[in-house]
This record gives sequence, structure tokens and C-alpha cells, in this order.
Amino acid sequence: MNIGVPRYLIVGIATLFSVYLMVLALYAIEVPRNPVPIFVAMGLYLAATALSLLPQGPSRMPIWMAAFNLAVVIAMCLLVTNEIDLGREGGTGYATWHVAAAGVLLTITSTRRRHTFAWLGIAFLIIQTAVWASPAGLLALGVVGSTSWVAVSHILSTALTKAARDAQRFSMAEREATDWQAAQDAHVHERQFRLGQTSAMALTMLRTIQESGGDLTEDQRLECAHLESAIRDEIRGRKLLNDAVREEVMSARRRGATVTLLDEGGIDDLSDDELERVLNRLALAIHETSADRVIARTVPEGSDVAVTVVGLRTVTDGEAAALGQESSEDDEVDLWLEIPRVPVTP
Repeated sequence: MNIGVPRYLIVGIATLFSVYLMVLALYAIEVPRNPVPIFVAMGLYLAATALSLLPQGPSRMPIWMAAFNLAVVIAMCLLVTNEIDLGREGGTGYATWHVAAAGVLLTITSTRRRHTFAWLGIAFLIIQTAVWASPAGLLALGVVGSTSWVAVSHILSTALTKAARDAQRFSMAEREATDWQAAQDAHVHERQFRLGQTSAMALTMLRTIQESGGDLTEDQRLECAHLESAIRDEIRGRKLLNDAVREEVMSARRRGATVTLLDEGGIDDLSDDELERVLNRLALAIHETSADRVIARTVPEGSDVAVTVVGLRTVTDGEAAALGQESSEDDEVDLWLEIPRVPVTP
């Protein structure tokens, strides 16, 4: 969770509080009956605080660490209060440093989003203090202050966590909106490009149709059919087209061949130079074949082949008889070509 405050600043403040509490404990070390349990409590507190403030690890405290902090709070309260006589001079002063120390440790636990363990520690602190020093001691010894620290920490931690989630959702929504806008812009650009290509290809014939009032010759009608196929190529062929391919495809159609170009996205990853090499090889193949039907199709990504080209030639009756076939409906393969994605070195 990024709360917008440098982590080292929070760690530094918590460290200063902890050191200050240890100074208070040493200042009042003569008040307890036996100082040894006090030093043990101080050691436990310093160990738990150091573990909780380590800069490594996730922002949310591990469960084992939160449970350890709770155990330290319980042990610290029992060790300190067992050695303090409230009726003795200084018994309600700095000698009760454990209340503030418990509040600091539980506040750190709550800040690192282990609120249940923090409130369990506060509940123990309240009950143990009320039993040990009477309910009036809750205010006199600072238990209310420690409880307030944990409450404020819980509220701020929850609010900041929610703000972080909202910021993440807003960021994702912004990225999605940006991607959607980019896709729309790409669609608009693609439509404009295709419209421009269509207009350039059909403009001359459209003028001829207008000037003749729609009364076209057979050759002109056939040319219109070729133009329609060329426009369809712009939609289905996409990246399988460059000027050389367009010219050879039109030449093949004018000699009576049927040409089909299908781009299914298999060459979208090719660089401009590689794509130009593949398309020039495709144009050469269409130019050299005498097939009646030519089909060029892209190959999905992951294959060494970029485009496959198949040319089929219809077998005439005479050729069918010579081949021993009963019918002339079968076709023979006149061209089979696989254009590689990268040049094949001899």
C-alpha cells in the first residue's frame, strides 16, 4: 500500500518513540522491586519493535509477527506490573512506561493492517490495568491515550487502504479508456485508409459510369467486377497487399484467374523490410503461375512460414483423358509455395 508518506519517516518517528520510552524505563528503574523483569520486558519490546519496523517485507504485517507483538504486550504488562507497588513513590509515574510502550507497539501493528491483534492487545491492556490499578487507573496511567492511538491508526489505515484501492481502480479505468480510445483511433484511421484506397481504385470507373449513364460495355462490366474483387482484397487481404501484389493480382484476374487473399493476422509481427520481402515474393509467384485459381493465406505466428500460396489448374477433357480421369472436375496443383518469415540462406 502506497500511503503517500515516506516509509523511512514513519519508521523514524516510531523509533524515536521507542527510544524515548526506554529512556523513561531506565530513569525509573529504581522504582520496581526487582529490575531484572523490567530489563527482560525492555528487551522483548525492543525486539518486537525492531522486527515490526524492518524496511523489508510486505506492507501488511505477517500473522506470526502480529501474534508475537500481542504476546510481547501481554508479557511486558505482566512483568512490569508484577514488580511495581502503586503505593510507593513514583509507582504511577515513569515506572508505568509499559502502557505507552504497549500503545506504540499495538499502533504499529494496526498501522500495518493487523487490526484484530491490535485490538486484542488493547483489550488485554484495559482489563489487566483495571484489575491491577482499578478502573480509575485507566485514565491516570494513560491507557485511554494508548487506546486512542490504536483507534486513530485503525481509522487512518482503513481510509488509506480504501484510497489506494480507489486510486488503483481509477488507474485501471484510465488505462482501459486510453486503450479504447487508441483502438477507436486505429479503427478510424483504418477506415479512412481503406476509403482512400477504394476511392483511388474506383474513381476512374465511377466517372466512366457517370459519363455513360450506366451503359457499359462487356469489357467495362468485367473491369467493374475486377475492381470489386480488388476492393474486397483491401478488406480481407490487409497486409498481404503492396503495389506489386495489387498489380499482379489484377493482371491474373484479367487473364481469367480467380485470386483469393486471406490475411488472418499471421504477419502482423513482421518488420517493414521483412514484410516487403514476403510480399515481393508473393507478387513474383502470382506473376509466374498459370493457375486458374490462386489462394494466398497467412500462417499463424509461431511458424517458420509467413505465407502459403496454392495455385490450382483446371484439367481439361483432353488432359483428363490422358491422365486416365473420368471427369474434368478435378484440379491439379500448379503451384505450392511456402514463403518463410526469414530469408533462407543457401
